[in-house]
Amino acid sequence: MFNSSLSSSSHIPDDTPKILIVDDEPINLRVLRHILNDQYRLFFAKNGIEALRVVELEKPNLILLDVMMPEMTGYDVCTHLKQSVKTKHIPIIFVSALNEESDEEKGFELGAVDYITKPVAPALVKARVKTHLSLVQADELKRTRLQVIQRLGKASEYKDNETGQHVIRMSLYAKELALQYGLSEFQADKIHNAAPMHDIGKIGIPDHILLKPGKLTEEEFAVMKQHPKIGEEILGESDSGLIALAKSIAISHHEKWDGTGYPYGLAKEDIPLEGRIVAIADVFDALTTVRPYKRAWTVEEATDYIYSQSGKHFDPNLVTCLSDVLDKFINIMQEWAED
Repeated sequence: MFNSSLSSSSHIPDDTPKILIVDDEPINLRVLRHILNDQYRLFFAKNGIEALRVVELEKPNLILLDVMMPEMTGYDVCTHLKQSVKTKHIPIIFVSALNEESDEEKGFELGAVDYITKPVAPALVKARVKTHLSLVQADELKRTRLQVIQRLGKASEYKDNETGQHVIRMSLYAKELALQYGLSEFQADKIHNAAPMHDIGKIGIPDHILLKPGKLTEEEFAVMKQHPKIGEEILGESDSGLIALAKSIAISHHEKWDGTGYPYGLAKEDIPLEGRIVAIADVFDALTTVRPYKRAWTVEEATDYIYSQSGKHFDPNLVTCLSDVLDKFINIMQEWAED
C-alpha cells in the first residue's frame, strides 16, 4: 500500500543532469533553452559573476559558456572555475560567435572540453552535450566503484586488530613497489586503489580466532587460512577491472614464491604480480607496526627479514626493488603513523 508519508521525505536522488547556460544575450539563452529543455535541468546566467554564483549553489554537471560578455569574459569564468578544486572537474563547452582557429585553441588551452560556434545547430548541440555528460557519468561510476572498494576495505578493519592507517600505508607501499618494478603510473594507481581489499575475507572469520592475542592452534590457523577464499567469494565476478584486481589481490597475497603459501599453493609467476607486490607491502607494514602480540620491528629488522625470504616467501625481483624505495617507505610510515 502506498505510504504518502514516505514520499514526502524520500531520499531518492534526482540524477537528471544539470546544465548551466551562460550568455549575455537573452535570445541566445532562449535558443539553447528550446534545444535542451525537454531532457535536462537548466539554469541560466547573463554574466560571469552570476554564473559563478549559480555554480556555487547548484553544482552543474556541464556548462555552456559564451565567450564575449561584458566585465567578465567566458575565458575569465573558465579560468576561475579551473583554479578551484571544487569546480575544476565541471566540463565547459564554449558557445561563441568567435570562429577563428586561435579562438578555439585558446578555449581548449583554458580547459574547455569542446567549442561550438554560433549560430548553433540544434542537432550538434544535443550530440555534444550528450557526449560530454556521458563522460561525466562514466567518471562518476569510476569514483563510485572506488568508494565502494574503500568502504568494504574499511569494513574489514572493524573485524581485525589492524587499523585504517595499516590499509593506507600498505596500499602506498604497494604503489611505490609497483612503480619501482616498472609498472606504469596508471597500473600502480590501480594496485593502490585495489589493495585495501586484500583482507576483506576476514569479515567471515570468527572473532575468537581473528582477535585472539596469542598464537593460533593448528585448527584455528586452518580456519584463518580461509579468508582469501572468502574474499574471493565476496568480490565475486565483476565487469569492473578494479574489483577484479581487488579479487586477485585478496586470493593471492598469502601465496609464496616457493609454493608453500595458501590457499592454492601457487609458486613463482603463477602467483599474480599484484599479489606478489601486496605480499611484501603487507608483511613490511605488519612487521614495523605494534600489535597486541608483538612489538614493532625496526625498518632494518623488517628489511633484513624480507631479504632473507627472497626466493622463499617473496619474488626475488621485487625484493631487489625494496632497497630503492626504502626512503619512500619510511616517509609513508612517518606520514601515516598510528595515532
